[in-house]
Amino acid sequence: MVPRHARPAVLRRALAAGVRGFVPKTTAAARLAETIRDIAAGRRYVDLDIAASAPIEDDCPLTDRELEVLRAARTGASVIEIAAAAHLAPGTVRNHLSAAPSKLDVPTRHAVAHHAWQQG
Repeated sequence: MVPRHARPAVLRRALAAGVRGFVPKTTAAARLAETIRDIAAGRRYVDLDIAASAPIEDDCPLTDRELEVLRAARTGASVIEIAAAAHLAPGTVRNHLSAAPSKLDVPTRHAVAHHAWQQG
């Protein structure tokens, strides 16, 4: 996998999905070719700089549903639109949106979105 954003959270999700190789976009062509050959031979490869910065366990305190609602909110969708798309009540969407800042110890939903973007 050659992700657009080679962040630790992206690495964790990729490994959980069974990816056998993970290199940043900035990898030199010769190194990328060597990595592809290694993976084709049955080995695994993860860029050391990314691996060193990735915690072993997933430390996100948000539930999958809260993350889903936040992703939808990031697109500019209204509470009503998010509720309809996620098959939730509007009050439940509001609860998810208001729970995230306190769980991440940030002041606002916008800060949550920024924090989530930084973490991948």
